[in-house]
Amino acid sequence: MLAAARARQRAVAPYSHFKVGAALLTKRGEIIAGANVESASYGLTCCAERVALFNALTGGKTKFVAMAIVARVPGGPMPCGACRQLLAEYAFNARIWVADSRALQSIKEFSVRELLPGAFLEVPSERD
Repeated sequence: MLAAARARQRAVAPYSHFKVGAALLTKRGEIIAGANVESASYGLTCCAERVALFNALTGGKTKFVAMAIVARVPGGPMPCGACRQLLAEYAFNARIWVADSRALQSIKEFSVRELLPGAFLEVPSERD
């Protein structure tokens, strides 16, 4: 949670001022962080979870144990649908930990399957 809290401080959120930090824990014990980055064109904004995941994947990391996500919101921030889908594709077995940045000791834990039941994970081999 501390790595995610530190990453949150590097968030670029000039529009919403909603700063989110995320940290992925690899199977080898490495921690890869990310923070949200906003654009004036909101659709181009990228969540902290995806930034951390993209940093890890482009760095050659593919086996993940957990992801911590921190923001200043009661109960902790929940990943959006796009982040849930990418976690299902690339970090399906990881545990997801969320916490309010003001209460890092109060952690909620989820599996990716709990966050996105019935995830789209395979492309059908035949087209209708």
